[in-house]
Amino acid sequence: MNELVTGDAVVLGLQPARLPSRALAIAIDLAVVLTVFVLISIGLAVATVTLDEAASAAIAVATFLLVLVGGPIAVETLSHGRSLGKLACGLRVVRDDGGPIRFRHALVRGSMGVVEILGTFGVVGCIASLVSARGRRLGDVFAGTLVVRERVPTGRAVAVPPPPPWLVGRFAQLDLSAVPDGLWLAIRQYLTRMHQLDAGVGGSIAQRLADDLAGRTGVPVPQGVPAAAYLAAVVNERQARDVRRVMAAARRGAQGTGPAPVPVPVPTSAVPTAGLLPAGVSRPVEGAASPAVPSGTSPAEAPGGPTATGFTPTAGTTGFAPPA
Repeated sequence: MNELVTGDAVVLGLQPARLPSRALAIAIDLAVVLTVFVLISIGLAVATVTLDEAASAAIAVATFLLVLVGGPIAVETLSHGRSLGKLACGLRVVRDDGGPIRFRHALVRGSMGVVEILGTFGVVGCIASLVSARGRRLGDVFAGTLVVRERVPTGRAVAVPPPPPWLVGRFAQLDLSAVPDGLWLAIRQYLTRMHQLDAGVGGSIAQRLADDLAGRTGVPVPQGVPAAAYLAAVVNERQARDVRRVMAAARRGAQGTGPAPVPVPVPTSAVPTAGLLPAGVSRPVEGAASPAVPSGTSPAEAPGGPTATGFTPTAGTTGFAPPA
């Protein structure tokens, strides 16, 4: 597959369409356009039967330009590169940078299509598409466009084979934090394709992967455990941990539990003084000396202490005076 790279060196995941799919899409479009053209021509021929030969020829040329040339241009412009044939084949016309086409792109493609498709019965378009690395015809080259595949077939995901039952849970205490993602990917690819490999080649690959995995975890492969079974058991343990982690996070989210909010202290100067002190108690003046407390006297017995105001602090108080 030819990758498309923008001017910013960004690789676009677009797969250019090849000649067979493009030819099928063009055939569908031509069948629809020619059918419409024939129906309109018959209707105009009946309606203009009383006109002279020059007027009939002018109407025929105008119908040809409007239907066979203007029709595809209008459809590609309004549908952003998805004509009926391309929609049926899963194709789309885009710019070289992957963006949607505009009227000028559709105009150049439609004008060149009259020459390389209608004028030469598609011979020039087929040759240009075969020669081009991206399967582009002359209209795409001049317009700066490309026909890509929108429905790219994806391979069916192959599950990793389960480990032997006697190895399930045996590596529950193994530290897997130092294993890189590249090694996990290599192990998974081997486990999903090990039955397609030669026995000798597959055994050597499994042994090498097992040695790398044991080196990352710091625990050697147990004696008597085949390398492939060891890899499957460790991968199964990692998957089990991931499942448990996801389930625990889901339970915490369902219960609404989370870290308790941190209380933000409010400055005393920002708290209004009205109604915060008990009746008959005045706020001490800033800078005034605190009354001396005799030695051996508890704070509750001191003059102006909590007992004197009628308010006894309790556990968990925030330090602010209670409302009256």
